[in-house]
Amino acid sequence: MRLTPEQLEQFDREGYLFFPGLFTPEETKNLTDAVPELYSRREAYNVREKGSDAVRTNFAAHMYSEPFAKLARHPRMIEPVQDLFGEALYMHQFKINGKMAFEGDVWQWHQDYGTWLNDDMMPTERAMNVAIFLDDVNPFNGPLMFIPGS
Repeated sequence: MRLTPEQLEQFDREGYLFFPGLFTPEETKNLTDAVPELYSRREAYNVREKGSDAVRTNFAAHMYSEPFAKLARHPRMIEPVQDLFGEALYMHQFKINGKMAFEGDVWQWHQDYGTWLNDDMMPTERAMNVAIFLDDVNPFNGPLMFIPGS
């Protein structure tokens, strides 16, 4: 999937792009169906809520889950970022955030690069966040706030 000149201009203006329906319901179901097995594992890559068994974040599923490995390498994920950066890229971090609406601890407002710089020693802020919503998103469970131009 290549970006159009209009999409490139929109990204420069607003700072993000949104592609509803980019993956089919069947593709999304394949990913959603893989999550319970990933969350059931007692591994360090499953970060759980404080005082709960609920998984808050699963890290690096693209390394041990076939559906997520395919997603991480899918042209609909990779090509738009390559169009924006104009170069080949690599996956710095892959995670599945599983926080349910109204439950669990909050995520304070933050920018990821500060953590990547301090914890991972990423040399420059040349990075891109890409998100796939596996569940329907509405005003009651919205996982992110997008602020155009921020």
